[in-house]
Amino acid sequence: MFNEDTELLFPLRVIPELTQLRGEGWDQLIADVMGANDDYVKQKAFVLMMVRMGGCLTCNADSFRAMRGCTQCAQRTVKRIRETDETLIGEFQLYCDEIQEYLLNRDNSQEV
Repeated sequence: MFNEDTELLFPLRVIPELTQLRGEGWDQLIADVMGANDDYVKQKAFVLMMVRMGGCLTCNADSFRAMRGCTQCAQRTVKRIRETDETLIGEFQLYCDEIQEYLLNRDNSQEV
């Protein structure tokens, strides 16, 4: 079955659909990421967080998640997370650090 809303990994276009699913802290995080047009790190860190939380790497074309689409899957993922918004924001910061470290290591390895 083909669903136009299904992609290989969590798509940036779904981020605005994740507002009002949790508290104010979560909504502020969404606003920060969406307002970060020039901030590659924030956007990629959010994608990485959603990929890991939602299990995008184990999704395939025949899975229930793929049939529903990325938007519904991401919304369900965000709703079922039991951590507080503050915990999720802290995890997001760790993902930002991970992306920055990866970019730094990549740039250093290219210089050699």
